[in-house]
Amino acid sequence: MAAAPNLIRKIDNTPLREAVRKVAGTKLPSFNIYSKVAPLRKARRDAMLAGESVGFVPTMGALHAGHLALIRHAAQENRHVYVSIYVNPTQFGVNEDLRSYPQTLAADMEKLRRLNMNYSKEDLRGQITAVFTPTTNVMYPSFQPSSEIDGHGSFVTITPLSLILEGASRPVFFRGVATVCMKLFNIVQPDAVYFGQKDIQQTLVIERMVKDFHLNTRVRVVPTVRENDGLAMSSRNVYLGERRRKVATVLVQALRAVRTAFIDGQTERNHLMAAAQKVISDKLEKQQALPPRARALFQVDYISLADPFNLRELEKVDSRRGAVLSGAIRMLPIEEPQAGENTGTGDGQTPVRLIDNLRLEAVTSILLSSLRRKMITP
Repeated sequence: MAAAPNLIRKIDNTPLREAVRKVAGTKLPSFNIYSKVAPLRKARRDAMLAGESVGFVPTMGALHAGHLALIRHAAQENRHVYVSIYVNPTQFGVNEDLRSYPQTLAADMEKLRRLNMNYSKEDLRGQITAVFTPTTNVMYPSFQPSSEIDGHGSFVTITPLSLILEGASRPVFFRGVATVCMKLFNIVQPDAVYFGQKDIQQTLVIERMVKDFHLNTRVRVVPTVRENDGLAMSSRNVYLGERRRKVATVLVQALRAVRTAFIDGQTERNHLMAAAQKVISDKLEKQQALPPRARALFQVDYISLADPFNLRELEKVDSRRGAVLSGAIRMLPIEEPQAGENTGTGDGQTPVRLIDNLRLEAVTSILLSSLRRKMITP
């Protein structure tokens, strides 16, 4: 199949080229694919000399609609969109299974190729022009740092913000995120970087890093993309299967219950958190009453009501300042898989940790009264 003459189709890695061909057939993507730093930097320099902006979307692959929304925002605002696909080992702790993270590189390339085809028909400012798929040896040229808390390596640490909430549960996570993002930002030199609100603590860590290290880029935060029932899209959702998938919405339901209480006029922590606890307790009791062959159990890691700028826990929400309501749960392995049951990737035996958040927006008293009447939901 002959390629359109305006399609750029260079892949600097032969095994990757063959992997992409397996999915795309003879249709290679309409963007360059780089696995090494130097050629990507040359492309970036060419864009800079041409006065063309670059928006950057860093990912770990297993792309879903949430990632595609980030890419769309970047294409609306920039001539070039660069996407990275790299599963970063340093943000996984020693007791976290890096191998279980879904890796679907060829399928991801096909999604990006189709996305670019759609963009060519739309009135967007730009398109995906580069995808960066480095190896760990490229990203960590001296040696791969340890995933131990006191391990050796060249790290970027943003404290105390990275030590609470997700950081308390995953002590090396934000160290790994900040380190790999610093590397990627240095390589790509983007005009803007795009992150999803679902990972709200991550966005605050990145914003702090950009500010404190005087990085010449803007951090753009895009609203969370959700399934029809409210579940936040995540690469890990493929592990849920049908049974756990139905129960997994308990987190967003709990967060929404708190927001409703806030709109109703509650601002004290104990009243707001009680609304979340009721939803969680009711759901857990209902599941525990079911036989093992039918239930899906979960554990709550945390529910947080925090300041929107530093994530310090609040005893009372200032309506003029707002708050961030966030949480994490762990869907446990299913106990008795049934014949023919859709158990998801991993046969339902992989624990699935899900995070989510909602903002309790700062509002005036007039607007708050209006919200109470309308009871707006997303």
